[in-house]
Amino acid sequence: MVPSAALVLMARWPAPGRCKRRLAADLHSELGLNNGDERSARLQARLTDHTFAVARALHRQADVTPVLAVSGLGPGHARRWGRQQGIDTVRLQGEGNLGTRIRRQLLPLRRHRMPVLVVGSDLPDVHQRDLLMALENLQSHDLVLGPAADGGYWLIALSADLMQTPARWPLAGIPWGSDDVCRSTLEYAHHFNLSVALLHQQQDLDHLRDLNRWQGCRS
Repeated sequence: MVPSAALVLMARWPAPGRCKRRLAADLHSELGLNNGDERSARLQARLTDHTFAVARALHRQADVTPVLAVSGLGPGHARRWGRQQGIDTVRLQGEGNLGTRIRRQLLPLRRHRMPVLVVGSDLPDVHQRDLLMALENLQSHDLVLGPAADGGYWLIALSADLMQTPARWPLAGIPWGSDDVCRSTLEYAHHFNLSVALLHQQQDLDHLRDLNRWQGCRS
C-alpha cells in the first residue's frame, strides 16, 4: 500500500518572457521566429496543464497531497492559480538556485513526517504511474531520482525518515544548471550512505533540439 505523501510541483507562470527562455532563443536564432517568447509560453502552458492533470489523477488514486511551488507570480496571483487547479497549498519558490528553492519547499513539510516527491512542470511524458513507482521505491530507499537526458533529474523524492534530517538532503554543493547534476547528487548520496533508487530516464523540454526529438518520437 502506498503511504501518504506530498507532491511538490515546481512551476513557473507560463507568460511570454518569463519561461522557456532558452527555447525562445533557439526559435529566434535557429528558425528566425520573432514570436519565440509567445510560442514558448504556449508550450509551457500545455506542459504545466499536463503536470497538473497528472497530480490530480495521482491525488484521486492515492493519498498524495499536491503542493504548488510558484515562480513568476506574486503571492495573491499564485494562490489564485492554485485554486484554479484545485490545489490548496501554494507557496512561492523564492530566490536562489534550484537546490535552495527545493529546500525551501521541503522544510515546511517536515512536520507531516511523510515522504515527499518533487517534480518540474516541463515533462511531456510524465504519468501518475511514474510517481507511484517513486513512492513504492521510497518504502525501501532513502532517495529516489528520475534522471533526465540532459544530466539533471526530472524527479527527486525523499523518504519520511530522510525528510527529518535536512543536513543529509542532497541539495547543497550541486552544480545546478550543468550536465553533472544527477551524477553529483548520486555521489552526495553515497557520501551520506543514502540508499538510492533510479527511475527511467525522461526528456524535459528546454531547447529546440529537445522539442524536435520529442516530436520525432511522437510522429
